[in-house]
Amino acid sequence: MKNFLTAAAVAAFLVSCSKKEATSTPDKTDSTKIIDSINAARTKINDSIKSKNHFKDFSGSHKLTHNSIQGSGTISFEKIKGERDHYNVSGQIKSGKNSLEIKGFMAVVSDKHMNFTGTISQRISDYENGKPYLRKGTKTFMSKDGGKTYRLQDMVNGSGFVDYIDIHF
Repeated sequence: MKNFLTAAAVAAFLVSCSKKEATSTPDKTDSTKIIDSINAARTKINDSIKSKNHFKDFSGSHKLTHNSIQGSGTISFEKIKGERDHYNVSGQIKSGKNSLEIKGFMAVVSDKHMNFTGTISQRISDYENGKPYLRKGTKTFMSKDGGKTYRLQDMVNGSGFVDYIDIHF
């Protein structure tokens, strides 16, 4: 009798384990479409966030001054599409034999600081008979008046004199 009960229990166990349950598999095409649409929506949101300025928009033409050049010139900020707070910049001042030219890339990094990467070329007749002086690489412009004026922080020129190169907004 024990053998019969043991055999019945083993048979019942085998039958219960060998049952195949009907499972429905979702259509892979539908889940792929859903995932693709979610990814497209996320990309659109991320792109819109990335392209918005974190700081003030400086796009346009602004006043450029140099303490050794009479009058003022202009510098234009052209926003780089798809980038946050990045601009292509170019500008110049000319008065007689004195001149200043700026060309490069500007990244606004805080409310008070802009990092310029490019070339600043100047010719001042009082400095070494107008010999050109170049500033290359990354330079910082800083504002102390709440963003109305940004001044180049690399102020000492090749002749040892101080230059005040300002961008007025």
